[in-house]
Amino acid sequence: MARDIRQLFKEEQEQTGFDLLPKGHESRFLEKLENELPQASPKSKFNWLSIAASVVLFIALGFGGYNYFKTDNAQVIAPTPELVNTETKEKPAKTKTLGDLSPDLKKVEDYYLASIHNELSKVELTPENKELIDGYIQRLEVLSNEYKALSLELTESGPSELTVNALIDNLKMRLNLLYRLRDQLKDLSSELDETQLSM
Repeated sequence: MARDIRQLFKEEQEQTGFDLLPKGHESRFLEKLENELPQASPKSKFNWLSIAASVVLFIALGFGGYNYFKTDNAQVIAPTPELVNTETKEKPAKTKTLGDLSPDLKKVEDYYLASIHNELSKVELTPENKELIDGYIQRLEVLSNEYKALSLELTESGPSELTVNALIDNLKMRLNLLYRLRDQLKDLSSELDETQLSM
């Protein structure tokens, strides 16, 4: 049943006795095509515009990759590291946080952590306020270490009201500490502005 369409065209052409295309049509078409299209010269093999575009693309990808993968060394609140049990040389289960206990506690924890990160992002380090900020950063690190210890206690002992309240209080203290830092930086900035105006 299935027949080759080329065979059908040949048979039709033989029966009717005429070609589908007039004689010389192909040669006239090729001649017009060559006249319309410019001839490629050997010098145009290297299109400098495409090379420049490739270089710009690689630079943009490199810069984007650098910004994506760079680490922020100024981060104060690091994620909780996995602790290794030295007796068995095995990693324990993931340290629990407030968010692991209930969705409501996760909202509380997320709120405080987002507020802490937001306040930290607003802090601008200058030579005038470096000493003040360093003192607050040390206090924040102490609180952060206490938070990790409380999270470890939560993991090992299970949830208790005292541990949960201590974790929430720790987050509150860190946020309040950053609020005090913000207020002291405003006061320091206004004092510096007053001394500059009086000069």
